[in-house]
Amino acid sequence: MEQEGLKIAWINARQDDVGAQIGKLREKLSLKGNIVSESGKQRTIEIFGAPLTPAEVVAKICDDVAEKGLAALLDYSARIDRANLAPGELRVSEAELQQALSTVEPEFLESVERVAANIRTFQEAILNKTVRIERPGGWLAQRYLPLRRVGVCVPGGAAAYPSSVLMTVVPAQVAGVKEIAVMAPPTPNGSYNPYLLAACAKLGVKEVYRMGGAQGVATFAYGVEGIERVDKIVGPGNLFVALAKRRVFGVTAIDSIAGPSEVVVIVDDSTRADFTAYDILAQAEHAPGSSILVGWNEETLRKALKEIAATLDKLERGKLARQALENFGAVILTANENDACYWTNLIAPEHLHIATRNAEELAEKIPCAGAIFLGNYTPVALGDYAAGPSHVLPTSGSARFSSGLTCNDFLRGNSLLHFEQSGLDQLADDVHRIATVEGLTAHRGSVDARRSR
Repeated sequence: MEQEGLKIAWINARQDDVGAQIGKLREKLSLKGNIVSESGKQRTIEIFGAPLTPAEVVAKICDDVAEKGLAALLDYSARIDRANLAPGELRVSEAELQQALSTVEPEFLESVERVAANIRTFQEAILNKTVRIERPGGWLAQRYLPLRRVGVCVPGGAAAYPSSVLMTVVPAQVAGVKEIAVMAPPTPNGSYNPYLLAACAKLGVKEVYRMGGAQGVATFAYGVEGIERVDKIVGPGNLFVALAKRRVFGVTAIDSIAGPSEVVVIVDDSTRADFTAYDILAQAEHAPGSSILVGWNEETLRKALKEIAATLDKLERGKLARQALENFGAVILTANENDACYWTNLIAPEHLHIATRNAEELAEKIPCAGAIFLGNYTPVALGDYAAGPSHVLPTSGSARFSSGLTCNDFLRGNSLLHFEQSGLDQLADDVHRIATVEGLTAHRGSVDARRSR
C-alpha cells in the first residue's frame, strides 16, 4: 500500500492479523535457502552445472573442503570469488598488515583504539568468573576457561566492516583466547581493504585469511593444509555463510545462524520524525534489512513515513533502502503502548529502539530483543560502532531464546567437585535411593563401597 510516497506494508493491529503479516515478512528473509534470483540461478549453473539451491550449494562446498582440503578451498575461491590465489597468498602477510597501519589516517586508528577500549571495559565487567562454594565435607566450583582457537567471519561484499573486527575480536581477547583467526573474502572491501587490515593489526591479530563464503567457514571447521581448524566460528555473513555455519555445527561451535539485519522502532508523540527516519533507514540500507515502525499515534507514524520518503533520496544507498523497505518493511499501528510491547515481543527483533518518553518502562515489558536502545539520543549506530556491547546479535526472531555475542561465548565452563569421606556420607543415602529406582546398581555401589562402616 502506498503510504506517504512509499510502498510499505501498513498493518492496523486493531483489525489486521499482525502475526500472519509479520510471518510473511519473516518468510522472505528466512534461511530455508530456496529463494534465489534469476541471476543467482544462472551463476549457480555456471559454477556447479546445475540449478542447486543455496542449501545444496553449501552442502557440496563443505563436503568438498572436508574431503579435499586446500585444493577445494582454492578451487572455490577461483570459481566463486574469481580470486586465483596461490597457497602462499591465502594468509595476509605481516608486511601487508603493517602497510595498512601506515596507510590509513591516524584519526581512524585513534577511533579504533577508543572503541576497543569501550568494548573491553564493558566485556570485562560481564566476564564470567570462577565460583566456588563450600559444602559439608567438600566443595563445588564452576570454572571458566577460554577456548584455545576461534575463527572470525568478516563480510566484505558491498562494504568494508572494520567494526565487525572490533565487535568479535575484542570480546574474544577479553575472554583470554590466544589464537584468533580472521577470514574476509578476497575483495576490495574484504581482505584487501586497508581499513579492515589496519583494524586487525591494531588489535594484534596475526592471522588474517583471504577467503569467504561457505568455503571459508568449512576451512575453519575442518582445517586444511596451512590453516588449522578452530574451536568456534563467530561473526556475521551472507546467506551462504549462515547456512555453512549451520552445516558445520557439531564439528565446531558457532555463535548463531544469523539472517539479515532488522530493527523495530517504537515511537510516540514525543519522537522526532527526522530521528525516526534515520533509525528506520539505518537498517534498511543494509539491503536486505528489515525495518518495522511501531506506534499507537497514527499522526506520529504518518509524519515519520513522510520524513522517511524525503530522506531516501539523500542517501548513497537510498535506492537499495527503498527496495528493502518495500519488500521487508512495515508500519504497525497499535491500540496502545501495551499492544505495541506485545507485538514487538512477538517479533523478538535483533535491534529494538524505544524512542519514547517512557522508554525504560516499556523495555521492562519486552524481554525478547537482541539489543535495546532507549530514548531519542541512543540510535542503534552507537551500539553498532562504539558503545561496548557487541553488534553480533540474534536475528529472525531468535532473540526469543538466544543472546548477543559476549566475551562469555568464548569460554568453556567446567564443574569441579571434591568431597572427603564425611561429605560423601552426607549425600550417600540420596544417591542410593535414586540409583536404586533407576536400576543403576553400579552407580549405587560406587557410593556404597565408600561409605563409613
